[in-house]
Amino acid sequence: MRLVILFLLSVLLPLVLSHGWDHLAGAYYQQNQGYLYGSLYADRAGGECPEECDCPPSFPVAMYCDSRGLTAVPTIPSHVKYLYLQHNAITALPDSALSNATNLVWLMIHYNQLTSESIGKKAFLKLEALERLYLQHNNLTSIPSNLPRSLLDLRIDHNKIEKVSPTDLEGMDNLTVLYLHNNGLSEVGSSLKALKSLILLDISGNKLTKVPDPLPANLHQLYVEYNSIDSVPEAFLSKFTQLQYIRMSHNLLTDKSIPANTFNVSGLVELDLSFNKLERIPLVSTTLQHLYLQANQIKEFTLGSFCSVVDMTNFSKLLTLRLDGNEISPQDIPVDSSLCLRQVLDIEI
Repeated sequence: MRLVILFLLSVLLPLVLSHGWDHLAGAYYQQNQGYLYGSLYADRAGGECPEECDCPPSFPVAMYCDSRGLTAVPTIPSHVKYLYLQHNAITALPDSALSNATNLVWLMIHYNQLTSESIGKKAFLKLEALERLYLQHNNLTSIPSNLPRSLLDLRIDHNKIEKVSPTDLEGMDNLTVLYLHNNGLSEVGSSLKALKSLILLDISGNKLTKVPDPLPANLHQLYVEYNSIDSVPEAFLSKFTQLQYIRMSHNLLTDKSIPANTFNVSGLVELDLSFNKLERIPLVSTTLQHLYLQANQIKEFTLGSFCSVVDMTNFSKLLTLRLDGNEISPQDIPVDSSLCLRQVLDIEI
């Protein structure tokens, strides 16, 4: 009897407590609990929940169909808001596949076998409330047409996309996160400029030879590492008043290809220029907190790159400085560096 009581408590108590959660927390919890509730309490009354999926009563607006070996999208009840279809072998998304799922807020269909040709041109047309769409790790060669203008988060990385046209993302005024990394992009033109709400753009791991220009003005995070970028535009950062994180590692940047004062802008928190071909430390703002320059060809520790004036109120705010894998040693650090770099805990060299 004691064992039965303990079992009931272990199952029912979390269900009772979960009523105080918001929908997003509930979705995350359900997804990461090994489908305990789904497998014990799957709601298939009246055949509303497909037999191959789980629809837990404790979170009735979610439907879990991930990692089930599916080759096609099952029938989706109209009340479902959070649909998990990832890690299957789904090969097509015809126009009718989501026609009944007009209340969807999240659609997770990453790690499948979708191609651009297999996605209907009207497949997403009725999803007017969709906020998150995960399409990464498929076989797409282009961005699907008629994506919902309600999207906040679009992840379409790890595909085979070679081009982004302005019409692909037209009207997406709400989009804040765009993952396009690990595709085959050689240029993006002006296709991203109109994304006025975009704060995170990841286009790393492509075939870019220059920094995309123009870019959305409100960016906070820009990731362009693992490309073949060999230069930075003049006054590049002057266009961005909110940019805090830039990652440009694993490119072909040299001292001559970076205009003076490019990175000497206040507001920047993290700058990653590691694994390039720099021979000098670029001039950076005293407000920068994290600077990564490892694996370049730097031959001199130039303290003036961090501080032009040093006194009680003027000093670098750097916390992290990596210079390992260059052509300098600890003996090259000036003796008075501690006055300028007084907040750095450790200089890796």
